[in-house]
Amino acid sequence: MAADLTAELALKLDELQNRVRILEDAEAIRNLKARYAAYCDDNYNPDKIAELFVEDAVWESGSLGRFEGREAIREFFQGASKIFTFALHYGLNPQIEVDGDTARARWYLFMPCTVSDGNKAMWRAGIDDEEYVRVNGEWKFKSKTSTGVFNTPFEEGWANVRFA
Repeated sequence: MAADLTAELALKLDELQNRVRILEDAEAIRNLKARYAAYCDDNYNPDKIAELFVEDAVWESGSLGRFEGREAIREFFQGASKIFTFALHYGLNPQIEVDGDTARARWYLFMPCTVSDGNKAMWRAGIDDEEYVRVNGEWKFKSKTSTGVFNTPFEEGWANVRFA
């Protein structure tokens, strides 16, 4: 009976450790996303943004393009502050699924911004589908794909002009 109880407690302890690990991993991924947003909002700091991605990562966002590899991602972000002179990135309602050393998430993006073309205040929203991988104990982006929901001038709003 003591052996059965010990085995049952060991099993429950393993289950609890696994559940805590998944929660810690999800929190680490939230922090990764928050760092990404902070670096984007810091004039699209290309070096810091690139550090968040694995070497063979993919970053894609509609008309902004698709960039394969950490260096291509860095190069894109070197010019991003010329596209958006101001931006605040909000990653909302994450749905994070952790599976060992890999994970997936879907986030809603809300981004008030100023585009340099015409110095125009804009509302942008989208859905970010992301994949992550744990490298040397640290979570990194494996892929990040943004799909636009609306991109409209501030003055007009998304009810009148969904995509501008």
